Amino acid sequence: VAGFFPSSPIAAARSYPDAPLDPMPDCRLDGASVKDAVHASLRRLKTDRIDLMQIHWPDRYVPAFGMTTYHHANKRGDEVPIMETASALKDLIDEGKIRYIGLSNESTYGVCQWIRACEELGIADKLASIQNSYSLLDRRFDSELAEACEYHNIGLLPWSVLAGGLLSGKYNSRHVGKGVLPSDSNSRFIRYPEYMQRWSPSEASQPTLDATEEYARIANEVGMTPSQLAIAFVRSREFVSRNGSTIVGATTMEQLEENLAPFGQEAELDDEILAKINEVHMKCRDPCCSL
Repeated sequence: VAGFFPSSPIAAARSYPDAPLDPMPDCRLDGASVKDAVHASLRRLKTDRIDLMQIHWPDRYVPAFGMTTYHHANKRGDEVPIMETASALKDLIDEGKIRYIGLSNESTYGVCQWIRACEELGIADKLASIQNSYSLLDRRFDSELAEACEYHNIGLLPWSVLAGGLLSGKYNSRHVGKGVLPSDSNSRFIRYPEYMQRWSPSEASQPTLDATEEYARIANEVGMTPSQLAIAFVRSREFVSRNGSTIVGATTMEQLEENLAPFGQEAELDDEILAKINEVHMKCRDPCCSL
């Protein structure tokens, strides 16, 4: 369920798939909008139950998508209370339309507010997951969020574990041919070089590119591809391995096979490899993030 999104084509198409509303309404997380979104998903999926329904991002303002600073001037006064959103989801759980709920792109404050709301509603055991960005280049989840989720049994489903493909090494000709699949005309940053600029090989910061190269060097030293090292690292985190999972993406079978290789026990990282990774991390923590 998408969070706050002014003039949203998502909201416009929910209840009127054959004739989207014009002008497009704002996407919000009020009770009615949440239920419309779930009913639209059930209709499109041609099913009567969704196992996990996640809030894609909050209704309130939060620093998200690589931003690290809370800008007080961006706080809005019309945010939908978390209790209202959670109450709508409880109704849907009671109706048998969804089984579990999750969060995405959420802060520690938001997680704690969701926990409190779910406890008051008697559905704390239904809050199962959080889907935030996490990778070798963005380890912000390691601190307060990891602690909050640990105490309430919420698993991380990290997105962009390959930083949009940058960590795969395919955009650097020095790595292609060493087990690394090359980029082509369908690759994200070839087709859309300015999309997700914090990871784009033509737009990313120099510290981001430098760290990417160092992680590729480590991968080569330990007999893995850069993608495999990046995925194996994410899977080594307890907040993923114990009660979360790892989201991987691929556009070819070769990419899928490469990305699935780290799910075997032989791809586990030992303390020496993790120490090398942490050494790079401490040189410039979360280099792809900005103020």
